[in-house]
Amino acid sequence: MRKVVQYKFDPANPPQLTEAQKAEIAALKARSDDDVDTSDIPELPEEFWQNAVRNPYFKPVKQQLTLRLDSDLVAWFKRRTPEGRGYQSAINKALREYVMRHRKSG
Repeated sequence: MRKVVQYKFDPANPPQLTEAQKAEIAALKARSDDDVDTSDIPELPEEFWQNAVRNPYFKPVKQQLTLRLDSDLVAWFKRRTPEGRGYQSAINKALREYVMRHRKSG
């Protein structure tokens, strides 16, 4: 018979690290990237990334903000969505496409 052990993480009361754990974390923080041995991890060639796609399960966290846009732009996006719904998502998608296009070029 297997015994199942479950732990629940309470962000308001995180577990305390031991002194040894704190020392290990401090030592790792102090290391530079050049000190890390990556000889057993081969570099990936550019061809590997040519067909790469964004993780289909990735959903970025959205941030609520106030943004002033020209009224004709807002009207244009509202006209192209059913009943004017989803125009903010359409603007977000257009901005994401712009960023992705410019990220590749520079």
